[in-house]
Amino acid sequence: MNKEGLPPCPSGRYLRVAAGDTLYLIAVRLGTTMSELIRLNPDVNPFNLQIGQLLCLPERFCPSRVFWEVAPGDTLFTIARATGNTVERLLELNPGVNPLNLQVGQPICLPG
Repeated sequence: MNKEGLPPCPSGRYLRVAAGDTLYLIAVRLGTTMSELIRLNPDVNPFNLQIGQLLCLPERFCPSRVFWEVAPGDTLFTIARATGNTVERLLELNPGVNPLNLQVGQPICLPG
């Protein structure tokens, strides 16, 4: 715990778990991955979140909170074309995404 009584968090950004939250839903909502949230919160049981529990959030997140869920056959090019964006802009908003290895169900942050 730091001097404010908060668990250590490199970004200084936290989310308080609410009723109905799961790590998966939080990751999708924030445009990050479950593995990133688990990495940032090693003392948290990802299968037993507690209401009111604080989770450390990553530095980067999706400011628009608008996402594209990757479907079979999607590429960043087809997503960019379908949403009126460029691949470059999508890569800016999704720095951890490997454009050559998109995963079905993966959230892609879109501009607002």
